[in-house]
Parts: sequence; C-alpha cells; structure tokens
Amino acid sequence: MKELSIYLFSGAVPAATEILRKHGVGGLAYYEIYCAGRTRRHEIPELVFQGARAYQTGRRIIPAFEKRAKIETFVPDSSVEEIVNDLIGSIGSGSEPSGMVFVKEVSEAYEIGSKQCGEAILTTK
Repeated sequence: MKELSIYLFSGAVPAATEILRKHGVGGLAYYEIYCAGRTRRHEIPELVFQGARAYQTGRRIIPAFEKRAKIETFVPDSSVEEIVNDLIGSIGSGSEPSGMVFVKEVSEAYEIGSKQCGEAILTTK
C-alpha cells in the first residue's frame, strides 16, 4: 500500500480528483497551502497592511510563497504506476513544472470500528 502526496496548482484539483475517482480511490484529503519550490513565482502588487486597512505601494514583488493545493490519499500497490502516469499525462503541459507527486510506503492500515485492515479499506463501498 502506498501514500500519494500530490502538490499542484489549485485549478488542477478537479482533474486530479477525477483521475483518483477513475481508479477507485476511496478517500482523500485536500488542503489549500502556501509553498515554495522549483516552480517560478510571478510578480504581484506589493500590499502594505496598517491595522484594518491595506494599500498598494505601486511596486511589484515576487512573493516568498504561492498558493497551491495538496491532495493526500492511499492506494493499492497495483494502482500506483497507472495513477501517477495519468496525473503526469493529464495535468500541465510543456516544460514548466505543474506539480509533484510523492509516493511513500505504508506498512499497515486499520479502519477504526469495522476492524478491517490492509488494502480492503482503500476502495469505495
């Protein structure tokens, strides 16, 4: 069993969740995050906050972090390669990075209440 941690542009979340549903993924967690990585950050207007008020300075800055999305899910070993290939082939295009997928080994999993364990808890009912 594997854990997939998928980092991508927020606009790509519907496409990624559709790919996961197509592969019978039973559950996932989705977060809006701020992060920095290899993806180029774009200039934005500089904002200065004073109490409850904010104003633009007229300057443009490159932020240290940008908004992205993170999806976490658990999948059977037999599905990993196909899911990752679908994500890579369907999200983004060209030479600019559109996200990252990290695959981690999970040694055991248990469903609280039902006493089921292993890959049986990963699929939708």
